[in-house]
Amino acid sequence: MHPSLPSFVAALSQPFKRSQLGLFHGKMKQYGNNVPFSKKKTRRTWLPNIQSKRLFSDALGEMVRVKVTTHALKTIRKVGGLDQYVLNTKSDLLGWEGMRLRVAVREAQERKVFSSPSGAHPHAPL
Repeated sequence: MHPSLPSFVAALSQPFKRSQLGLFHGKMKQYGNNVPFSKKKTRRTWLPNIQSKRLFSDALGEMVRVKVTTHALKTIRKVGGLDQYVLNTKSDLLGWEGMRLRVAVREAQERKVFSSPSGAHPHAPL
């Protein structure tokens, strides 16, 4: 883990551990039955639709490689980008990777504010 990350790892539940390693937006493995004509039910699982994508982060200024579900990808496009998604989404929907990205984006935004000329706030009137 990164040293700047808070210890939120223990607070998150892990019913589907793989969903903590990407932006899954709360999607989990689902369980059910295959039911053929003979009505002999057999258990099966459905996995979320996961895609490996490179998404641009404005705050970090680079492409970020992340595993993302199609539901999360639609939400990222809807809210206006990766930075807005990780900053405004509830932490229980983000998982470990999303929280890591949130901390990295916040730190990058704080660095930009402090490195602006004369320490002025970027939206302050001139």
